[in-house]
Amino acid sequence: MDNNEKIRRRYDRASRVYDILEQPMEAMSLKKWRLEATQDLKGKVLEVGVGTGKNIPYYPDDVEITAIDFSEKMLEKAKEKAKILNKQVQLIQMDAQNMDFADNTFDMVFTTCVFCSVPDPVKGLKEIRRVCKPNGKIIMIEHVRSERKVLGLIMDVFNPLTVNLWGANINRRTVENVQKAGFTKVNVINLTGDIVKKIIITNEK
Repeated sequence: MDNNEKIRRRYDRASRVYDILEQPMEAMSLKKWRLEATQDLKGKVLEVGVGTGKNIPYYPDDVEITAIDFSEKMLEKAKEKAKILNKQVQLIQMDAQNMDFADNTFDMVFTTCVFCSVPDPVKGLKEIRRVCKPNGKIIMIEHVRSERKVLGLIMDVFNPLTVNLWGANINRRTVENVQKAGFTKVNVINLTGDIVKKIIITNEK
């Protein structure tokens, strides 16, 4: 079984309790960050890694949203939320590393806590660059490895455990990965210390 399939199965299994497990982070700050970030969405938007649909309640009504996830069970939860909230969202099972969309399809791309679990994050980010229009905006809220020496080492030590439990890497250097993917106009805002960041990208091509 390849790594992609292992992670997909982990998220399929976690779908039943995912919202409960994430609730402490939601209560602390994540809900606020979701609301603030989604208010900036305009035009034709792609959400990569929609999961159980935690962002769906905050989607602006005047925005055309397509949302993808590679876990079928997580998408089922997202579809339930969209139906209950009467939100018009196109939900598609798709791998962020190999998207079916044509080049330059979306005005904006949006992610929250996704690139900790994409098996090849640079490949996934290159796909975002490809499907986002020239000068389009990409907004990412992601947790990353701390640059503080002791904390970073602790994250390295515990990373194999978090990967085995739910496929999430807590020591990803996502800002570096963004640069490796070819993005050059990148603005980074620290939200919680140097661990949770809002990354705003202009897709210069």
